[in-house]
Parts: sequence; structure tokens; C-alpha cells
Amino acid sequence: MGTLSVNQNKLQKRLRRQAGEAIADFNMIEDGDKVMVCLSGGKDSYTMLDVLLYLQKVAPIKFEIVAVNMDQKQPGFPEHVLPAYLDAIGVPYHIVEKDTYSVVKEKIPEGKTTCSLCSRLRRGTLYTFADEIGATKMALGHHRDDILETFFLNMFYGGTLKAMPPKLRADDGRNVVIRPLAYCNEADIEAYARLKEFPIIPCNLCGSQENLQRKVVKEMLQEWERKTPGRTEIMFRALQNVVPSQLADRNLFDFANLKIDDNATPRFLDVMNL
Repeated sequence: MGTLSVNQNKLQKRLRRQAGEAIADFNMIEDGDKVMVCLSGGKDSYTMLDVLLYLQKVAPIKFEIVAVNMDQKQPGFPEHVLPAYLDAIGVPYHIVEKDTYSVVKEKIPEGKTTCSLCSRLRRGTLYTFADEIGATKMALGHHRDDILETFFLNMFYGGTLKAMPPKLRADDGRNVVIRPLAYCNEADIEAYARLKEFPIIPCNLCGSQENLQRKVVKEMLQEWERKTPGRTEIMFRALQNVVPSQLADRNLFDFANLKIDDNATPRFLDVMNL
């Protein structure tokens, strides 16, 4: 790739800055960490690896990066692409082979959504492997739009107010997941992937499923953004500015014992004595 144009340089700087801010805000990476970068072959994980490699060079702390790809044995998966790319840029890596494709195809009826089971199987395998290689952090390529989409999916279909946190400890306490692209928007990542000409590997297991709930939510958010530019940024800020007393979760706020404060200043003043 040749010299970057002004706009391309701004794009690169913006992604690096936003990732750096997210890492700092949530203390995602600490001195001495071994960060397992989960590389799927998609635009998001390539961008995440690229940005983390830059930050590794300029950060005031030392941390190790190792890329990990999970070969799920999907028919036609180009096994040579990721090793060739990682060898070319000099990044240490592991390829974890696990035939989750056959399990998903066996368990999920034809035409039904495979994403949920596929992601659970993949996540469990990667958690275990991170433990095996002594990784202290596991980096996933989810971005701001993914986080917002998950929030609305959980609200519309699951009846819960939750999204993807930028930093998460696994239920068993053995893994810490980080999302360095949490502040980055998908449009920038798409543009950067084209700019860098990453060798994208499409997912042929679920990529053809057009009626996914996530696709519907994504289109809804994109339409909102078209009509009111900046709305997605405002909604993301809302996830960072939660007021439990203004919701209705009795586990987060003690509504039952909410009473008048007898020591509060009276609302009305005696104007005759002013």
C-alpha cells in the first residue's frame, strides 16, 4: 500500500485513537499481558489486529500478541489464507481445528438460524485454548454497532437491558474478554479493511441467512442514522450513562425502601421573612 491520502490518514488515526481510548478507559491491556487476538478472517478482526500491533509499538507498557484462528471445518474454507497473511506480517499464531460445522448442521434444522449455537461452540473452544496457552486477555473484534445491535436484540427479543461490555470476565473466572474496537463504528472499519486490502474470508455457514433478527435490527439502526446523523453515537453514550433509579429493576435500586427524606430542604420558602 502506498502513501495514504489525507482522508485515509485521518481514518487510520481515528481508529487507532478510538481503540486506544477504549483500552485506557476500561483498562483492557496491562503491562505483561499476553493478548490472544481472535482472528476470524473478517474485516473486524483484521482491523483489530492491525490496530493492536500499532499500539503495541507505541504503548508505554509491554504486552504480547498472539493471533488465533479457529478452523471450524466449513466446506471450502481457504485454510492457507490466514497463515500466509500472518507469516507475511510476522505475527505468531495458532490454528485451532474443531469441527463445529458438522455439529451445527446436525443440531440445527435446515433454514433455521445457526449463529447462536455456532458462537457458543466457538466461544467455548477459544476460552479453553486461551487458558491452555496462558493468555491473560482474549480480544474480540466487536465494534460499536455490534454492541448497539446486541442491546436492541436483547431488549426486543430477550426482555433484558444488556449489550456486549467492552471488558468481560467469563462466568468461570478463567478468562477476561476485551473488545478494543468498542468505540469504533462499522463504516470506518469497512473503509479501513478496503484500504488495507485485508484478505477477507466470508462465512459460508451463516452468511446466507438473510432473515436473521440481527440483520433486521442492523437495518433499523442504519435507517435511524440516515434520518438523524449522530443518533447511534448518542445511543452508545446512553449505555455509558445508566441511571438505575429511573428504570424498574428492583435488584439495581431499592425502590421498596424509598421514602421521604425528613431532612431535605423544604421546597417552599417563607417569603414574608426574606
